Amino acid sequence: MRRLVGTLAVLLVAGGCTVAQRANDSRPPTAPPTAVIPTVIAPPQPEGLDGTAGAPGPQICTAITRALTAKLRVPVTAKPNAWNDGGLPAMDLCTLLLEDRAVTIGVSALPSQPDTLSRLMDGAGALEALPELGPDAFIADSRLVFHVGDRAVRITPADGIDRSTAAGIDRAKAVAIALAARDAVPKNLRPARQSDETCQLSNSAAERFVQLQVQLRRDYRVKGALTCIWGTFEATVSIVEAFDQATIPESQRVPPPRFAPLGQPGYYLPEAGELVFRQGRRVVRVSALTNPPREVTLDALTKIVDPMLPLFLR
Repeated sequence: MRRLVGTLAVLLVAGGCTVAQRANDSRPPTAPPTAVIPTVIAPPQPEGLDGTAGAPGPQICTAITRALTAKLRVPVTAKPNAWNDGGLPAMDLCTLLLEDRAVTIGVSALPSQPDTLSRLMDGAGALEALPELGPDAFIADSRLVFHVGDRAVRITPADGIDRSTAAGIDRAKAVAIALAARDAVPKNLRPARQSDETCQLSNSAAERFVQLQVQLRRDYRVKGALTCIWGTFEATVSIVEAFDQATIPESQRVPPPRFAPLGQPGYYLPEAGELVFRQGRRVVRVSALTNPPREVTLDALTKIVDPMLPLFLR
């Protein structure tokens, strides 16, 4: 009996020491949540913003249709307007039509930087040099890039280059388009600043995000819907409004995006640096990109659009 009591005492003391020791131990360190850094080059475009309804003004596509029709011996036309993708680098875009095959031509809205062409070819696959267009020109299955003066130019056929598909184009036609664009770029550059007074409401917030005075403005209206773009060499901020958009494609992503406390509904996509929300007829996209990439928080995107919310929520 005495032996049993002694054993119990030892166990209780040992147990008490163990509990006390555990209570005094510091909790295992918890790693802070990993910041999600956007890796996209350009935000997704709202439905319908493809050059059929964009911004008027100088553009490459309308300038080269006649010369290409004569050279390629097929009807070449262009959609009448242009637009800007709000990417990084931000590109002024237009759409060329070879019969019914669409080709998008983009010209950097600001002078090219050392990594511009590599960023524009990111994800394009195997690259091949294109000496016809200069020592730093490249072509891949989906696009080709080159420099004209201090601007980067990208040619993107809708269904690729030399893929033996009905909508694609062969290499010779892609190079012919690029050569025509090269000759037209110097005479068709758009001024760096194109502003709308409504976008001025968010100008201060955009400058706080980019941490500089903006060097690029691309503000315009597409069928009454507002587009505002602020840019520098290191960052681009955009607010794009669309009317009567039936769906929000971002909501169908897998895994599904995070809900945002704005709009009916609203979504936050940290990997794209994007906030998108619906309010009545409107779908509004707020995007931000930086180079080098940094986290774009929901709070940062909300602060950018906040000065314009009365316009979008009315």
